Amino acid sequence: MLSKTVKIAIGLLALMVLAQPAWAGDRAGVNFIGFSGNGAYFAFEEFGIQDGSGFAYADLYVIDMAADKWVRGTPVRIRVDNENIGLNEVRARARKQAQPVLDRLEIEMPVEVLALNGDGALGTNPGQFRFGLPGFGRDEPRGDHMLTLASHVATSPLPCADWFGMPPLGFMLSLDERVLHDETAIPESRGCAQEYRLYGVVQPLWAQAIEEAVAIIAVYPGGFEGPDRRFIAVPLGEK
Repeated sequence: MLSKTVKIAIGLLALMVLAQPAWAGDRAGVNFIGFSGNGAYFAFEEFGIQDGSGFAYADLYVIDMAADKWVRGTPVRIRVDNENIGLNEVRARARKQAQPVLDRLEIEMPVEVLALNGDGALGTNPGQFRFGLPGFGRDEPRGDHMLTLASHVATSPLPCADWFGMPPLGFMLSLDERVLHDETAIPESRGCAQEYRLYGVVQPLWAQAIEEAVAIIAVYPGGFEGPDRRFIAVPLGEK
C-alpha cells in the first residue's frame, strides 16, 4: 500500500505532466543544401536534439528528381549516444560522410525559396500553397500554381495503433490538377506519421520552370514526448 508521501509525490508528478505543452516532441530544423547543376539531384539536411535521450542527430538526404527516390548511399543518419557531443559536431560528421556523394553528383547550385511556411508564421494554410516563379526585378511572380496536401489512413510495418492509439497516415500531394504523390502504405523509416504540413517550395537558383522545384513537407511521427517533426522532399516534375 502506498504511503501518504508517495501518493503526494505521484499527484505532483501528474500535475507536472499535465502542465507540459501537448506539442513536446523534438522539432527538427532543415537546411536546403542545394541542387546539382543540371537539376537532376537535390540535397537537404534535417537536424536537432532527440526528445527523451537528449542526443544530437543529423540526417542528410539526396533525392533523384526523376525517380523520386533516395540516391544510393543516402540518407546519411548520424546520432551519437553522448550528450556531451553537440549538434554542430554531429552535423559536421553527417556532412563529411555524405560529401563524396555530393561531390560525385556535383551538388553545388544554391536554392531559391518560392514559398515558405516559417515556424513563426501566422494565418498560413498547412494544406495549400499558391505560388509562381519569381518575377524579374520588382515584377509580380510569373504563373499561378496551387499545391494541395491531404492526408489519409495508410498501412505501416510498425504497430502504430498499439503504440499511439491511432493508425498511421499517408499523404496525397497535387500540383494544380496533377497528382504528384499518393500512397496507401508508408515506409518504416517515416515512423508512425500523425500529420503532414506544407513547409516550403524550393528550386535551383534562377530556374525557369515549376517542374524543376521541390515541395518540402513536414511530417509529424509519434515520438517519446509527443509528435516529432521531420521532413520529406517531393519533386514537382513529371514522373
